[in-house]
Amino acid sequence: QVQLAESGGGLVQAGGSLRVTCVASGRTFMRYAVGWFRQAPGKEREFVAGIRLSGGSTSLADSVKGRFAISRDNDKNAVYLQMNSLKPEDTAVYYCAAGGIFASWTASGMNYWGKGTLVTVSS
Repeated sequence: QVQLAESGGGLVQAGGSLRVTCVASGRTFMRYAVGWFRQAPGKEREFVAGIRLSGGSTSLADSVKGRFAISRDNDKNAVYLQMNSLKPEDTAVYYCAAGGIFASWTASGMNYWGKGTLVTVSS
């Protein structure tokens, strides 16, 4: 089993940048696909970005394409989400999640979840 912990959330002005980090303990990230999801109050949890084992295959939600980027460092058991050109609608709790090698990029496809880190974007 893997345990995930997010960090790096905070308050940022619209147009600014922020990087959130997911660090794993237990089994290494080499065994998992890792994704970022977010959930705003009163809204459904949605997929943001995902990365496969090699790091060469990534997926981004249409809402963040061109603004966000996901990367991983398996030696450090870390996955990063770089968020640029942030908008108020990006405000949400961001969760790191891990699934099997071929897990689908949906909440139901993930097996392990972090507790989340809050990102607030002011107008």
